[in-house]
Amino acid sequence: MPSCTPGSLWRIGNASLDSLAPLQPRTDHPRFQRFRVIAALVIREMNTAFGRSAGGYLWAIAQPLGGILLLSLAFRLALRTPPIGTSFMLFYSTGVIPFQIFNTMSSKVSAAIASNRGLLAYPVVSPLDAVMARFVLNVLTNFMMAVLLFSVVIIFGGVYVVIDLAAAVEAFVLISLLGLGIGTLNCVLFGFFPTWKNIWSVLTRPLFIMSGVIFLYESVPPAFQHVMWYNPIMQSIGRMRSGFFGTYHADYVSAPYILAIALTTFVIGAYLMRRHASFLIEQ
Repeated sequence: MPSCTPGSLWRIGNASLDSLAPLQPRTDHPRFQRFRVIAALVIREMNTAFGRSAGGYLWAIAQPLGGILLLSLAFRLALRTPPIGTSFMLFYSTGVIPFQIFNTMSSKVSAAIASNRGLLAYPVVSPLDAVMARFVLNVLTNFMMAVLLFSVVIIFGGVYVVIDLAAAVEAFVLISLLGLGIGTLNCVLFGFFPTWKNIWSVLTRPLFIMSGVIFLYESVPPAFQHVMWYNPIMQSIGRMRSGFFGTYHADYVSAPYILAIALTTFVIGAYLMRRHASFLIEQ
């Protein structure tokens, strides 16, 4: 049996210590770090927007539902039947809900920097993180809102409908991406030109009428159809209606056109946001 002396223990101990690699600080992958930042911002936005009670969520559903009920009542008194189908509520819900999704998404995203300037002072948080956090939260909120509203309209309205789920989901995705793109670009423009916020508010007021919320694209005179075709919101509403009315074929809808506008505005806005991040945060 080999002898074990203090000197041998010292040599063994030194060899063992020398063989140990120094501990390195833990570093997350940049993509995982971005995910963690965005997830934290989503939770913060959720608490800020809706609070800890259910009142905020109920208001997000009650507001568009009230608009649908008022439109249905008003046009029921003026018209015998809706432009398509037999239910005024279902027809106007397929217009009001997509429009509400776009309006909410674009307005929330456009205010992402202004509402998070305190957090943007930290280097780990970028303006684009705030934009994506608001996009994720509003996609989840708008999806739940749309499902609940359509369920209320169909169940309590006594409507029998065979839903084309692919068309309805496509419309939801298109209108959400469009809101993200327009909102991201406006987020930058509002920082560069504060007056643009007031101009944009005036320009978008006629959108409710011009986007086909209360009428069909086919009911517009041909001379105006060529102009209104370029409105991507109207095309998204047409796709949504084709998902709830089997006899309605929105042949004028071009998904590539809507995606092109959504992606172009988002890429331009994101590029300017990264290039001029310091300026936008300090405004």
